Amino acid sequence: MNQVLGYARVSTHDQNTQSQLDQLREAGCEKLFVDHASGKDTRNRTDLGRLLEHMRKGDVVVVTRLDRLSRSLTDLLNLVDRLGKEGVEFRSLKENFDTSTIGGKLFFQFTGMMAEYERARIRERTLEGLEAARARGRVGGRPRRLTEEQERMISRLRQEGESTREIARIYNVSVGTISRALARHKHTTDEED
Repeated sequence: MNQVLGYARVSTHDQNTQSQLDQLREAGCEKLFVDHASGKDTRNRTDLGRLLEHMRKGDVVVVTRLDRLSRSLTDLLNLVDRLGKEGVEFRSLKENFDTSTIGGKLFFQFTGMMAEYERARIRERTLEGLEAARARGRVGGRPRRLTEEQERMISRLRQEGESTREIARIYNVSVGTISRALARHKHTTDEED
């Protein structure tokens, strides 16, 4: 059986959700999810995660205002797009937005296209930035923990029979860092031969 699920959010524990909860109950919400967290940070919104796990195809998610679901346009578009893909209707009381209506469905499809467009633009800008950085001689990623001299010494220690774990302990780095250093050093010496 389909459910009407309400989601309320306030930014801090000092703020009161009572007004939102009253409106959601009046709108027929059978189960309520409440977060006390910033709309910008979805990681701290545990009840939003519970709502997304709980909802099923045919359910309706209701919020009092769109900014209760998210303060970021990209995040809002992604969430609304996810609801649509999972067959969940969405309503916002203040904006009178309802995906069960023809206009709402049109908007829902439009938000999905906008979310896809925004993801493509972010990817495009990221690739452009990486390309520009490479042109200036910079490589993306974290700086290496070990110098070339240290990597040569690590390779020598390994050839002398020292274990990767022991070398990692000596240099105070992870075994993975040592493995990558050994692979880079091997690749460099192979190119020189």
